[in-house]
This record gives sequence, C-alpha cells and structure tokens, in this order.
Amino acid sequence: MLFNPYSHRYPSRRNLVFAKKGVVATGQPLAAEAGLEIIKKGGNAIDAAVAAAACLTVVEPTSNGIGGDAFCIAYVKGKLYGLNSSGPAPKNISAEKLTNEGYKDIPSLGWIPITIPGAPAAWAKLVKRFGKLPLPDVLAPAIQYASEGYPISPELAENWGRRFEWYKRVAKDEIFKYWFDTFAPKGRAPIPGELWKCEEMADTLREIGQTQAESFYRGKLAEKILEFSKSTGGYFEAEDFESFEPEWVDPLNINYKGFDVWELPPNGQGLVALVALNILKGFDLTDKEDPRSYHLQIEATKQAFADGLSLLGDPRHIEIPLLKLLSEDYARQRRSEIGETAKIYASGIAPHSNTVYLATADEEGNMVSYIQSNYMGFGSGLVVPGTGIALHNRGHCFVLDPKHPNCIAPGKRPYHTIIPGFLTKEGSPVGPFGIMGGYMQPQAHVQVLANLLDFHLNPQEALDAPRWQWIKDNMVSIEYGMPKNVAAALSRMGHDVKIELEHHPFGRGQIIWKTEHGTYCCATEPRTDGHIAVW
Repeated sequence: MLFNPYSHRYPSRRNLVFAKKGVVATGQPLAAEAGLEIIKKGGNAIDAAVAAAACLTVVEPTSNGIGGDAFCIAYVKGKLYGLNSSGPAPKNISAEKLTNEGYKDIPSLGWIPITIPGAPAAWAKLVKRFGKLPLPDVLAPAIQYASEGYPISPELAENWGRRFEWYKRVAKDEIFKYWFDTFAPKGRAPIPGELWKCEEMADTLREIGQTQAESFYRGKLAEKILEFSKSTGGYFEAEDFESFEPEWVDPLNINYKGFDVWELPPNGQGLVALVALNILKGFDLTDKEDPRSYHLQIEATKQAFADGLSLLGDPRHIEIPLLKLLSEDYARQRRSEIGETAKIYASGIAPHSNTVYLATADEEGNMVSYIQSNYMGFGSGLVVPGTGIALHNRGHCFVLDPKHPNCIAPGKRPYHTIIPGFLTKEGSPVGPFGIMGGYMQPQAHVQVLANLLDFHLNPQEALDAPRWQWIKDNMVSIEYGMPKNVAAALSRMGHDVKIELEHHPFGRGQIIWKTEHGTYCCATEPRTDGHIAVW
C-alpha cells in the first residue's frame, strides 16, 4: 500500500479522555501503555511514571536517555513533593580552565557539557519512597522494548533523521563512533515502521533495576562511564558519581485567578513561569483572540526571562531573591512597565525542543508531573561503549562569564530548562501539567494556563491552540494556524513576527485534571505521537 507517513492533509480532532482507576499521558503510545500496565499489575501513579519514563529512554531516545536528568512533582496522600535530580558539573572543571584552553563558550558536543546524569537515581528514589512495586518490575516494559524492539513512528523517525544528519556533519571525531554504532548501526537513522532494538540498553536497564541504580553511581556502570571518560579526555572522577544524590525540594507557587500554580525552585526555570504569571494576573484577559491578550502575555514573559536569564543558577552556589521576584510589589512594578508596544527586556534564548514530559494518576488520588531530558536531542553525542547510555549535554546551558550566576564551576548545577507543573485550588489537587521544549517551557506554561484559567478552554483545546515563542529582543515566532489578524496586529505593536511552519519549536504537553466526580479528565499533545492510556 502506497502512502506518505508524513502527510497530514486534513485537520484531526482529539477528544478529551476520562479515567477512573488510572491514567498515563505521554508523547509516545508505547510508554503510556507501559505505565498503565504497571498500574494494572498493582503499582501506583509513581510506579507508572517511572515505568513510562524508563520506557521513553528506549522508545523516544531522540528526546531523553538513561544518561539524562529528571525533575518531578508528586502529589501523594495529600501532600506535594518535589524532586530535583539534575546533576552537577565534575569537580575537575572550571570556567578558568576552559577559558585557558581557548573556549569562548560551552560547546554542545563532547565531555565538557556533560554533568552527572540524574535520571536513574530519580527512578530509584521515587519508587523507593512512594512506589508499591520493586524497581526491576517497574523497569520491565522498558527492558522488553529494548531487547525485543519496537516499530519507529513517523515523528520519531523524523527527529532521529535530523539528529543523524547533524551528527554526520559535526561529530566526526573517533569519540563519537559509539553513537553511530548504537543509534545508526545500518549507517542511517531508522525509518517509519522499521523495528529498532538495543540489547546493550536492555542490559543497562536490568543492571539499574537490580541494583536500585547504585551501579550507575557506585558500581559497574559507573566504572564503564569513568573508564570512557578517562580514556577519551573527559573530566569525571569516581567521587563525582559517588557523591551524587537527588534533592527533595519544596515546590514554589503563586496564585493565579484563584488557582495555585506550582513549579520547582531553581536551578530549574519554573520561576520564570511564576514571575510571568504573577505579572499577568493583574490584567483582565477575557478574549483569547484579542491581539492585546497575546501582547500582554508576550511582554510579561519577556520580563520574566530578563530576570531568569540574569539571576538563576544553582542555589547551593548563589543567592537568588525568590521572595522579591514572587512578591506582589515586584509584580506591580513590572506590570506598570508594560505599554501598548513591544519593549526589549532581555537579549534572547536558544530554541530547543528535545525533552519528554509525562503525567500519571491513580485511583488512590496520587498524581505525578514528571519531566526528563538529554537536552539537545540525544545529548552530547557520546554513548558509553557497550551500555546504550547516551550522555546528555545539559552543561551547555552554563556560561563562562565568572560574574554570571550561571557560570560553570566544580560541583555546580547549570540553569535547567525542564520544568514540571502542578495545579491546586484551595488546598485540593487539580492535577499535573507540563509542556516540554527547552526555553519554550515557561512560555508554554503561561499560554496553556491562560487558555485554561482566563479563556476557559478545556484541557485539550488548551493544548491544541496555536502557540507563540519569544526568541530574542522583540522577535516572536508564531505557530502556523494562529489568526492572521493577530500576527498583523502584533507586528503593528512592534513585535518582530516570524510565522513558523514547523510544529517542533512549540513544545509538547500533557494535562490531567481531577473532576468533581472523582474521575480524571485528560488531554495530550497533537504535535507529536501523544497518547493517553486509561483504566
């Protein structure tokens, strides 16, 4: 049968999905179903989130991996818990050292941008504290897909092909050969419908499960990573891995239109979303397609990024004025600076959209907002030989300016883009939400929450609606499908408007809301292979 798997001539429509006993929403059907399988076997929402997350390292390696970082907000037995499982730079690296070696900024490939991967530790911590099943059982679906293989979707094939062509052009050193051996063994990226598997990845996931992730930081897997590092010019020592532990943190919140919006504290950029919403809540937004509504959201977001990009980093190394940034006085001050035309508040960001976000919920009322990433596609381009571990490049977010709070330093975590979100109302849970996509993420949080709480769209409509993304200065990228009159009006207001024909830059999200009936209302992303598995 002849057809084009990339062709979509006619608009599709997604319906809201409702669930009672369990729900797993991800950007990949196999991972969502894997999470639900774990719930049906006696696991809870936390077990399901970890199962889906581990599965995504196999079935969507273009956006995350075993060698990446993770953040989580979990609602368990009436309380919100935050987990920051992002790793620090090695103790054997510094801005001074890199500057002396001739670097002007942090490269995106090789050992320099690699920080300690936190995802395996996050899986073990979450299951140990809140789960109901053993970690090996939770990781079993991911192991099975890695060992037996799975069919490649068109979206995955397209992203894989894009990274393959890029690595072919820029990753020519011998050190990158293991990426090609692992992810392009046929000398090309896999194509839609083709089966792909990686037994080395299956073995690594088994090892992580059997050792509660200890092997990754203090055992056989750590030894393999360190051996690779030492033999190819890396910076890691055993102590870097041995000393790593995920950090339990208290989520931050602001009240927006009667709802409490929760984000994790820095080194993540959730604060940017909160600052923008705190500014925006002083405006009366009633008409979604009024160009002024877009203008106000864009300007508040630019102001929030001006603060975030200049002030955020690892709070263990720097002071961050959280109370001031989230205060009503500060919001009023910033709000008064917004006029009828666009202003420049910050220089700009780097557009990237390679992360996975997922949400889960169970019959007991537990809910999870979880995000995991290798940052730029497969990450650093380095794959640890014999393991299937693609090491992320999160350290690329560091800067080399010693006066900047996000300057790279030994044992320091970088400014981190991935942010899970959660919503409550008057102390009761509403549910998890999130939209992956690099620096798009706080911008998408603002837009989706405005869609829900200001314009009263349902969760699926809130995700479906065309999005915008601030890029730099007054440049705003607008997703194809936004009304032309809105784009034209924004241009007249001084915004440098660019119409984007691709959906990739605008993020991919999931939403689960608890209803007054005790059921869950769920929505998933139309810009990818979004899927909601329900029971």
